[in-house]
Amino acid sequence: MKDKIIIIAEAGVNHNGNLEVAKKLIKEAKSCGADIVKFQTAVPEEVMTRSAPKADYQLITTSASETQLEMAKKIHLPLDAFFELKNLCKDINIEFLTSAFDPISLEFIDKLDMNYYKIPSGEITNYPYLKIIGSKNKKTFLSTGMADLGEIEDALEILISSGTSHENIYIMHCNTEYPTPFEDVNLNAMKTIYESFKVKVGYSDHTTGIEVPIAAAALGALVIEKHFTLDRNMKGPDHKASLEPGELKKMISAIRNIEKALGDGIKKASKSEEKNKIIARKSIVASLDIREGETFRESNITTKRPGNGISPMLWNLVIGSTAKKNFSKDDLIEL
Repeated sequence: MKDKIIIIAEAGVNHNGNLEVAKKLIKEAKSCGADIVKFQTAVPEEVMTRSAPKADYQLITTSASETQLEMAKKIHLPLDAFFELKNLCKDINIEFLTSAFDPISLEFIDKLDMNYYKIPSGEITNYPYLKIIGSKNKKTFLSTGMADLGEIEDALEILISSGTSHENIYIMHCNTEYPTPFEDVNLNAMKTIYESFKVKVGYSDHTTGIEVPIAAAALGALVIEKHFTLDRNMKGPDHKASLEPGELKKMISAIRNIEKALGDGIKKASKSEEKNKIIARKSIVASLDIREGETFRESNITTKRPGNGISPMLWNLVIGSTAKKNFSKDDLIEL
């Protein structure tokens, strides 16, 4: 997998419904080196019923007295605001992306003319939603939190049968718990997904810290998504499981280094180490003074640095040969 790793800075709803905060998040994502800054687009009444319960992590980070719908209304931007965010991304040269959570938003994001689609984990079993996304045949990130292999297979078949090519789909391993306990991450599932479906794989992270997404990059993820916020102490459901800008920058820097370190997989001397062959390797040398006409034996030759003489791998060729000149101790042997 030699493609450049795509790094998505997930702003999500960490703007708390404030357009100016959303703009600051875009600028921070660009400053940190992300390829894409991603938001979430929703008409809350179309996403959830009035009685839909909050997740445990939402009950910890927001008021227990309000419903999920009431919470969502507070933290989502109006649809028209996304035109302004898209234009800002274009101005500062960072890719804009937002995921839709309902039919109205799904129809609306078409107007944003994005290069990618992102399917949230909660929509992986949403047949009509998947058919609409599939019909676009754009590069599509499919998050798989809470899903098993069979559910991933079903979603993949719907996307492909609806018109999206196999090559345009990235399946992203994910765990939908905020924050995700390390013992529940199961990064090796990326390998299982790749081997099962032969698709490009990625990882959407909800752990604390930056270690796990860096490890995912080392294991072959071609997309890394990570929530970030301006300040983890802000009110809202996702801030506590998000990185602050300084941490995001460190994560991206580490992933770029890992990307370079992965290389092309061909085992050979690198450009930087080629010069060290002479320094670190050894040659066949005289272990004592040798007169012209003497035979090279185990007793009068040995191997020492530097490595610019006859390679010790030719030891058996040298043994039994006749010296054609005098050699002093430590002289490189010549045939």
